[in-house]
Amino acid sequence: MHVPDGFIDAPTSAVTGVIGAGAIAVSLRGARRELDERTAPLAGLVAAFIFAVQMLNFPVAAGTSGHLLGGALAAILVGPYTGVLCVSVVLLMQGVLFADGGLTALGVNITDMAIVTTVVSYAVFRGLLAVLPRKRRSVTVASFVAAVLSVPAAAVAFTLMYAVGGTTDVSIGKVATAMIGVHVLIGIGEAVITALTVSAVIAVRPDLVHGARGLQQRLKLRVDGALVDAPAPTAPVAARTSRRTLWITGLITSLVLAGFVSFYASANPDGLEKVAHDKGIDKKAEKHASADSPLADYGVKDVSDARLSGGLAGVIGVGVTVVAGSAVFWAVRRRRSADVSPVNTGL
Repeated sequence: MHVPDGFIDAPTSAVTGVIGAGAIAVSLRGARRELDERTAPLAGLVAAFIFAVQMLNFPVAAGTSGHLLGGALAAILVGPYTGVLCVSVVLLMQGVLFADGGLTALGVNITDMAIVTTVVSYAVFRGLLAVLPRKRRSVTVASFVAAVLSVPAAAVAFTLMYAVGGTTDVSIGKVATAMIGVHVLIGIGEAVITALTVSAVIAVRPDLVHGARGLQQRLKLRVDGALVDAPAPTAPVAARTSRRTLWITGLITSLVLAGFVSFYASANPDGLEKVAHDKGIDKKAEKHASADSPLADYGVKDVSDARLSGGLAGVIGVGVTVVAGSAVFWAVRRRRSADVSPVNTGL
């Protein structure tokens, strides 16, 4: 789904750049309400994990592969505003360092992969939780459905952007049919990864999962024939692992996925690449501005061994993303702390 330079014309790319910048500004402000000293480190880890898993293309149809987009996963784990920032950090790292996704198309990619997937998935997720039993299992089910729908939603968004600013003369109907069709299949893979990851985190630290907050229903007692809320428990439920252990485990998992497992990922083109080639959308694709980057195409320049080259690139990518993401979310958390400090309360 990473859109290269040349697919969408300059005016449309500029408009999406403004939309992307506006969404990031709004998300920076909204993330202050979502992040605290417990969840800010998790947000940086989520960005790194999304980067790592996006390297794991999985086959979905003959000659086509797909990979995680990550909007649903990020929104459910750390909140929709923070989720937009997580995916945006990943897209920036991929575009600048790895020549994956055009630089002039960065606004297109942020709008499509960060904003659309996060907004659609979180809206579906919250809607489902409103009608499902208030249990942890419901979070997993809602995560699956939200992730499934977020991917074809991104395909629809790309089709609309192409209809407005596409650089080649291809029938929009053909583009829509091909894009939505293949991305429905990719959405299933997205949903499996999202649901498994959310379920794993909930199992050990449900208090850190944004989408699981407030799900514990108060016990009801019958008093004089009427149901009333039982007193809240005097002690919180003990977590199965510490935040530090969770963070270290997540980072090691990301490094292993990007540095080792990624070598066995499908080499087939992803959904957008396949559709672009088959329908002729890529006729005016431009060379990436970072094509000569030492890490372009997820390999380390001058390292001849493909396994070592790709593994090193993946490890570097995870490292850079977790540092960049953590820096952003640390700054957001510091700003929140400043906003609620006694100096700013007006007392």
